[in-house]
Amino acid sequence: MNQLWAPWRIRYILGEREAGCFLCRAPQAADDSKNLVLIRAKTSFVILNAYPYNPGHLMVAPYKHTGELSELVESELNEMTALIVRGKELLTRAMKPQGFNVGLNLGKTAGAGVLDHVHWHIVPRWDGDTNFMPVTGETRVVPQALDELYAELKKHV
Repeated sequence: MNQLWAPWRIRYILGEREAGCFLCRAPQAADDSKNLVLIRAKTSFVILNAYPYNPGHLMVAPYKHTGELSELVESELNEMTALIVRGKELLTRAMKPQGFNVGLNLGKTAGAGVLDHVHWHIVPRWDGDTNFMPVTGETRVVPQALDELYAELKKHV
């Protein structure tokens, strides 16, 4: 039997959960690298997903804490759209994916892991990047440490 090792996950499994919203907390902190904040704009930001579906999984979120799209004003929506385009271009330069999944999940039934802070996902995809692991083992193999990926993406910002 082969074993997969992901020792960085133990911090998440055994660690205490911080109270509050990480999408509010991360951009308020001073250390963008530690908090995986890649790009800051006037009303929104781009953050690397710490528990990604695929390597390079980015999220675009407003600074405003809301779970409702209707509570965002046009300028916020426009800026986030521009950041989605910028995030996709960044991933294209740095990781050369062959496709992308871009979208948002609104509500628990739709798969939202964070119910009260709207955010878009930008997930790079490669031919053949799906395999038996997610199907049979409910496991994804992420081949690069987040700090290394952050540094590589930051070079392209």
